[in-house]
Amino acid sequence: MPGNWPAWFGPGAAGKGPATTAGTSPAAYRCVVISDLFGLSGRRFLDALVAGERSPRALAALGDRRLKATQQQLASALAGRFREVHAFEIATHLRLIDTINDEITRLDARMEQQLTSIPGVAPACGSCGLIGGGHSPGCASEGTPILGLAERLDEITGVGARTAQVIIAELGTDMSVFPTPGHAAAWARLTPRTPQSGNSARPGRTGKGNPYLRGALGQCSMAAARTDTRLGEQYRRIARRRGKQKAIVAVSRVICEISCILIADPAARFTDPGADYYSRANPARQTRSRIREIERLNPGMKVTLTPLEPAATAA
Repeated sequence: MPGNWPAWFGPGAAGKGPATTAGTSPAAYRCVVISDLFGLSGRRFLDALVAGERSPRALAALGDRRLKATQQQLASALAGRFREVHAFEIATHLRLIDTINDEITRLDARMEQQLTSIPGVAPACGSCGLIGGGHSPGCASEGTPILGLAERLDEITGVGARTAQVIIAELGTDMSVFPTPGHAAAWARLTPRTPQSGNSARPGRTGKGNPYLRGALGQCSMAAARTDTRLGEQYRRIARRRGKQKAIVAVSRVICEISCILIADPAARFTDPGADYYSRANPARQTRSRIREIERLNPGMKVTLTPLEPAATAA
């Protein structure tokens, strides 16, 4: 980025515009006003500046209505020195960015084209076995939409279109090489070892594994951690007790195993059991856990559950 950008895209630049608060640089104020310089609004500002617009108010009016910053804040941030040399530098950078984005679009299209040629990726009906997204006459599943492998993987919480392609590329479509989904997770080094010596055992490392698959699954687990789903709840439960890194590995392993199941069975679809999966699955375990938590917060005290009297129950 041009070194002079903070001089024009921030308040208090060379005595022009309102002064910044003590200890706050124009560059820092710029990042507060608009977080993504190459987003929808940021790109409008840059294109207008390159085109010759210099009025802060006119530039601020180009901001999207979803921006948190007000028109006055935008105008203050856009006040500063901006010369033709800056416009030339920014125009050069924008052309390079557009060229790279075009190449990324071409690569994405090429990847999707190659993906269709991989056996087991095309949509296939689980009832009639017809490949291509349709149903045979009289099929029991007629009327049910059929999704391709990448689309079915995309249904997993946290998995996107690009990460689904990475999973297919790294795991493949032939799951016969893995006796169980757990073996695939072990191959990806998502199952920590437990070194034992005599009666002593200690937790070990997972290992390096496939860096591309682990990286994609790590992104999926972080995305799932922000959701109110079963995988999100699993991440939060483990993160509270054992830390975020172990939670990421644990959720990545579950996503890897779910992916293997979907790859092996063309008719399988992912269904989220909900954030209350753990409490619904084992109420007794949840009760014991809550009792231990209460006793931990109250040292020297013991919790005892007493059945209510019939009269109290009726009331």
